[in-house]
Amino acid sequence: MNKNLKKTSFIILPIALGVFLIWYSFSHFKPGDFESIKNSFRTANYWWVLLSVVFGILSHLSRAYRWQFLLEPLGYKPKFANSVMTVLIGYLLNLLVPRSGEFARAASIKKYDNIPFEKAFGTIVAERIADVIMLGIIMGIAFILQTQLLVSYLFPENSKNGYIVKFILLIILPIIGYFTYRILKKSKNRFILKTIKFFKGLLDGIKSIKKMKKKGPFIFHTVFIWLMYVLMFYAVTFALPETTNLPFAAIIVGFVVGGLSMALTNGGLGSYPVFVASALILYHIDNNPARAFGWIMWTAQTLMVVVFGGLSFIFIPIYNKYIK
Repeated sequence: MNKNLKKTSFIILPIALGVFLIWYSFSHFKPGDFESIKNSFRTANYWWVLLSVVFGILSHLSRAYRWQFLLEPLGYKPKFANSVMTVLIGYLLNLLVPRSGEFARAASIKKYDNIPFEKAFGTIVAERIADVIMLGIIMGIAFILQTQLLVSYLFPENSKNGYIVKFILLIILPIIGYFTYRILKKSKNRFILKTIKFFKGLLDGIKSIKKMKKKGPFIFHTVFIWLMYVLMFYAVTFALPETTNLPFAAIIVGFVVGGLSMALTNGGLGSYPVFVASALILYHIDNNPARAFGWIMWTAQTLMVVVFGGLSFIFIPIYNKYIK
């Protein structure tokens, strides 16, 4: 019973949080706000939104192709079409149940290309490690570019604190982290031992990528995937006149904030528009255009996943029935 309750909570709580964030956002609307946002939707240039979707499709194709580099050393080479469709099915199921997409992807490739589930899932975990590294790099760029703005926003009386914060993050924290790790390494606490084991697992995953024969193409596609993600965000800024002239730093900050918000709820339901809007407001974008941008961006991404993931779910058995 407890296990069923945990599973149910794991599914329902992120959705409930997303619904709450939508309600909370709408409850703070002033008279005329909703009509202003509707007007932004009506007047938006959807050719730029379509271009954003194209960038998203390219990222998914690249992700499917990159997967081949991890499976090949294990002796497996799935059909590219199956790799693409299982990736899209995984994204679709992640909208319903967080992290279920990774299991579904491994299960699907096992069914249609006879690749053992545990091996396929292991390569997906290795992929995620590469993606976390890329996200970390982009987050670092965002912070370095905009420390002054973020700190002056939090501490308006003394914007020079930005240099102090940079020094702490780049110099002091790594030193503290190193000595903390040395101390924790000798600990016998079960929780600490599990935590250390988890991070060692991440390092093992990184080492497995290092041993890959085609490291160059793998790194290229990893960078390409994240470049497409950034361009997805960037393209939509041209859809609204208020966001057309955003500086590069604002694009990176908005992208990072939006990406992190996706982990809070299923596919960023409710959280993505709210967090992205709060980031754009830092750059003097009015509330309503910022909200409209967040909702247009989230809607485009979600519809892309629903449409192409749904089509993949329908066509993958048909494709494998007739294509040997």
